[in-house]
Amino acid sequence: MTGAAPFGRRRFLTRASLLGGLALAAGPLTACTRTQAGTGAPADDGKLLATLREQGFVRVGFAGEAPYGFQDRGELAGEAPTLHREIFTALGVRELRPTLTEFGALIPGLLAGRFDVVSAGMAITPERCAKVIFSEPEFVSPTALMVRRGNPKGVSDLKSCAAKGATVGVLTAAVEASYAKAAGVPDGSVKTLAKQQDGLDALLAGRIDAFALTAISLRWLARTNEGAPVEVGEAFVPVVDGARQLGAGGAVFRPGADGLRDAFDRELRKITGSPERFVGLVGKYGFTAREVPPRSLRTADLCGAG
Repeated sequence: MTGAAPFGRRRFLTRASLLGGLALAAGPLTACTRTQAGTGAPADDGKLLATLREQGFVRVGFAGEAPYGFQDRGELAGEAPTLHREIFTALGVRELRPTLTEFGALIPGLLAGRFDVVSAGMAITPERCAKVIFSEPEFVSPTALMVRRGNPKGVSDLKSCAAKGATVGVLTAAVEASYAKAAGVPDGSVKTLAKQQDGLDALLAGRIDAFALTAISLRWLARTNEGAPVEVGEAFVPVVDGARQLGAGGAVFRPGADGLRDAFDRELRKITGSPERFVGLVGKYGFTAREVPPRSLRTADLCGAG
């Protein structure tokens, strides 16, 4: 999913059980040789980058959500894998080996050592920061609503959904659920959906009045359902407890993998510091210079929000 002022993005909470919901990797999942008992996680994450360089690949978890991380004709594609492939290549790790899983199972899978990095454009939130460590933001994206053509409920943001009694669809384990609650949408008017396509289908079937997600995700969904009688409204910034929720997403690492995260951040800054390079890499997925995170936006601030 996200994914803070015009930024905030994507999911968490965990819907799949802590150990459930994981699919088989698209490639073999060779573990590091030394592991923490019962977890599969490396015993010394301080040496993780050296291990990855030696073995020649990094295991990444993704959730099959376009345009952030998905499979395209059997190949790993999307914003996060594209940026991460560029970064890990610069770090001397040639290959990304993907594991497809449900979004809610990404953090449990990371903590259990099933992969080394989450490559899914995951939103940086205080709740997640309590469990894992994030890179600096790799993109920003405000929230938007998809509605049926003509916008029969006349909604423009989540507050208007609450005021007009609209039923709002959100993805399971998504931050948009908390945004809707903060805006005053009753729990009974928030419907959880497993996939992006389910949101569009629920709209067309009249089961929901609006589908809340990042603007870039909804634009992609509309693009891949060309001709569907839906429209995407103007982006907006949700407010929770008086704080603007900027949708910012990043790569996710296990606690203790600070060395790998810091090396990743150094290469990431070279990309986000050049809008031309950023757009050149991920523009084909709908990302523009507007999605480049400002230098003033820091993960430490997002983790401490609220």
